[in-house]
Amino acid sequence: MRRTLFGLGLLLMAGSPAFADAGFDRWLAAQWPAAQAMGISRATYERETKGLEPDYSLPDLAIPGKPQPPGKQAEFVQTPADYLSDKAIASYAARGRKLAAQYRGQLATIEKRFGVPPEIMLAIWARETSYGAAKLNYDALRVVATQAYVGRRKDEFFAEFLAALKILDEGHVGRAQMKSSWAGAMGLTQFMPTGYLTYGVDLDGDGTANIWTSVPEALAATANLLRHEGWQAGKRWAYEVSVPSGFDCTLAEPDAARPIGDWLKSGVKVIDGRRVPSSAMRDKASIIMPAGPYGPVFLTPANYFVLKSYNFADLYVLYVGHLADRIEDDKPFVRDWQDISLVKTRDLEYMQKVLARKGLYTDKIDGKAGMKTRSALGAYQKANRLKLDCWPDADVLEHMRKG
Repeated sequence: MRRTLFGLGLLLMAGSPAFADAGFDRWLAAQWPAAQAMGISRATYERETKGLEPDYSLPDLAIPGKPQPPGKQAEFVQTPADYLSDKAIASYAARGRKLAAQYRGQLATIEKRFGVPPEIMLAIWARETSYGAAKLNYDALRVVATQAYVGRRKDEFFAEFLAALKILDEGHVGRAQMKSSWAGAMGLTQFMPTGYLTYGVDLDGDGTANIWTSVPEALAATANLLRHEGWQAGKRWAYEVSVPSGFDCTLAEPDAARPIGDWLKSGVKVIDGRRVPSSAMRDKASIIMPAGPYGPVFLTPANYFVLKSYNFADLYVLYVGHLADRIEDDKPFVRDWQDISLVKTRDLEYMQKVLARKGLYTDKIDGKAGMKTRSALGAYQKANRLKLDCWPDADVLEHMRKG
């Protein structure tokens, strides 16, 4: 029995797959005009959508009556010490040096074309799919179709659904090989379908950019994306630094950027053995303190924020940048990460709401201790004469609850 009301199909989705599938079939049929407008052939559309079913086990869906948790990223649920495991990074660095030698010629060609160092490309490959060892078992088209139909970001994933069909229509990869993560990211360096169409690079002239099995073409796509986002050739991604005693941790956020030379004059010191060239002294940079005063501190110029275009989490950028450095010169961070604990996501959301009500925080309420959240916490600590460390701990949480 088929229902004609799409809304009713959604309401019954959790308990009756037949209703859900009927609604999905109607949704698919209604998308043909948009696919046609993209130049996708009718034959491709019918072939690839025939028998296509939604995957309601995916995270981050919005099914009425069936709450689903968002997908958890390690960057937001692990401490810096856990995420930036020295043992894991050292192992990846050793493997990266071998791969750098294996692909030396191709990497040099890519760097000449896009200006991105081989070590950065290799580090992203390591972080995204463990140099290709991670298994991507999801049908990419099914993932993006499900998210476009009943996900929390339908409009975003509708574009990905059409792009996935375009990739198949143009013959860049077969459906059986177009595997992805649960979030729909594909290939050795994890591109969403729209990203593939925008940044894919055909190095060997065979008419397609093979991010699935060709290491050079996957790395070239990554370098192309970074260049498009503003990567500055010959410039650092970050410097590990020390800050002067009494440094105001509320300044450790992007809006407090100053020329590198000004930071150095104020008492900030580069401690990782790298010299800041005179040509970079006027480059603007921010201070970041990922663990507050309980771990390494970094001076981050423009390339740091370019890396955030790949993944917005600061720990991800630190992992990639540090691994790239370790591939080139195997030295750990100068300062160790201290043993710290994270408050629960719901508690951090509460803290963000309190900060927002007090006019100290204007960013997203997401339960993530990003730079702006930590800076706002520092402002709260100042206003209430608490210990100033810009860190979301149980003491600050308790003070807010009592207040």
